[in-house]
Amino acid sequence: MAHYQAVGSIPPKRHTQHRRPGTGDAPGELYYEELMGEEGFSSDSSLLYHRNIPSTTVGAAVWEVPDQSTTPNHPLTPRHLRLHDLFDAEAVGSTDVVTGRRLVLGNGDVRISYAVAGAPSPWYRNGIGDECVYVERGAARVETVFGAFEVGEGDYVILPRATTHRWIPVADADEPLRAYCIEANSHIAPPKRYLSKYGQLLEHAPYCERDLRQPVGPLLAEDVGASPDEQTDVYIKHRGNGPGGVVGTIHTLPFHPLDVVGWDGCLYPYVLNVRDFEPITGRIHQPPPVHQVFEGWNFVICNFVPRKVDYHPLAIPVPYYHSNVDSDEIMFYVDGDYEARKGSGIGKGSVSVHPGGHPHGPQPGATEGSIGVEAFDELAVMVDTFRPLELGEGGLAVDDGLYAMSWSKGVAARDAAGGPAVGSPHSEG
Repeated sequence: MAHYQAVGSIPPKRHTQHRRPGTGDAPGELYYEELMGEEGFSSDSSLLYHRNIPSTTVGAAVWEVPDQSTTPNHPLTPRHLRLHDLFDAEAVGSTDVVTGRRLVLGNGDVRISYAVAGAPSPWYRNGIGDECVYVERGAARVETVFGAFEVGEGDYVILPRATTHRWIPVADADEPLRAYCIEANSHIAPPKRYLSKYGQLLEHAPYCERDLRQPVGPLLAEDVGASPDEQTDVYIKHRGNGPGGVVGTIHTLPFHPLDVVGWDGCLYPYVLNVRDFEPITGRIHQPPPVHQVFEGWNFVICNFVPRKVDYHPLAIPVPYYHSNVDSDEIMFYVDGDYEARKGSGIGKGSVSVHPGGHPHGPQPGATEGSIGVEAFDELAVMVDTFRPLELGEGGLAVDDGLYAMSWSKGVAARDAAGGPAVGSPHSEG
């Protein structure tokens, strides 16, 4: 995100001496400068100034990452996954967002996991790619080496690769913390078409820099009630020969990770709330790319928000049937009246999987039923991938096994009733 920020204590010139306050005539000790940069010094970066040497460790152990194995979607089938069935209520109190995630879908470019968490996570660093965590419900404090965020319902939290951080759920939130975790094997950023050649969000973009929340910081160990020399474990997800090419290591540091006194640059975590996304509408049905919010290598992230819909006098507000010949379409239904979509079973907390090569679209009767509708009250997060997705253990556990037949059942219900079947006009899926 090429939007320069400077936070805390930094020297006037980069790569020059920056010292702690001295005593008398004696100069203070040097802070340790770390460049955190992308693409081998050729893309965005930030400089962080540490109290300690950031490469110091006093121990390493294996972290058994939650099951990352995947099963091909074969035979090719559209699916409905009920994410709210993944976690027992009794287990939530001891589950955290990092070690408790369950893999729903994945391929070599992106992994989609889900967690319902009531416990603080360990310190964590994803060494494989950026993460985009969508907060479905609940609230949390996210502490990072750049500073801290207070996050809640509707927040996208963008965490650049190798950002050390932890999640602390808010215990008195109305609901437990529900996190939809999108892990890239690349970087995640606003779509290039939204950006000027210098990286500013353009006028046609559905959000701008004012909508982005930067971390409040710097945040030091003593600010969170910890000792600066407190020995700390950091869980690291990195490449290896485990399932999905993912393995884990736990590094033990002889100090607390929050030792950054200042930083500056264009690479840092940030938050965008989905309510600050301004929908793009038109006289006739707009294609899904107008709903795009972020992109990574070989995938995009879109969101469908409450909006006015097509206003041509002959408009059909729901989408036409479409074949994603180059991509799989994954829709996470967050809010809206999806219970009315009889025959499909889709509701809040559902994920629909529409694989490339299979045409999909509204339930039978929804097209006719949508005519004259002026607005959709829906909220959904969509991930489109350009390589096939496979099912993780979490996805397999909550597949309803019925969704593929829902169009056939809808047609049968319509024919039996002698008219259109009842269906939601809202879904893109």
